[in-house]
Amino acid sequence: SEYVTIPWLDQGIRKNADDYKKLAIKINKAGQMCKDAGIRLAYHNHNFEFDKQGDSNGYEILLTGTDKSLVDFELDLYWVVRSGRDPIKLFKENPGRFTMWHVKDMDKSKKELNTEVGKGSINFKSIFAAAKLSGMKHFFVEHETNYQPNPIESVKASCEYIKKELI
Repeated sequence: SEYVTIPWLDQGIRKNADDYKKLAIKINKAGQMCKDAGIRLAYHNHNFEFDKQGDSNGYEILLTGTDKSLVDFELDLYWVVRSGRDPIKLFKENPGRFTMWHVKDMDKSKKELNTEVGKGSINFKSIFAAAKLSGMKHFFVEHETNYQPNPIESVKASCEYIKKELI
């Protein structure tokens, strides 16, 4: 499948639970348009979606408010863990929804920083063990900060770890 992914929601359109409910309706409409065009729509998260919105959070509202036949989720594992959530719990509650993953690790001492996959605090072995449950078809290695010694070598080290230890 080819995908088009919603990469970000501006702050002005995601102020409260009602905003997220309205967004879910719009995302479903966009998902239908994508389906009609022969492609899949996905939504990519950051950490703000996990902020409390009434008795839920924005991410849960989007998951429950979107049609799984129309909308996939591109799960950024770093942001899920950094927000205090458990990716495997999300997989169990929403099997098959997470067809794409962003794979980047969290520095053990400064959670706002990345580190090479396998060197940080995220348990990727348990997450990759649940790949089938999640629905993962594709994953993307990311490294946005704290490169050791540089961006290319950091991504290379992450890819080597993934090949050797996870897939």
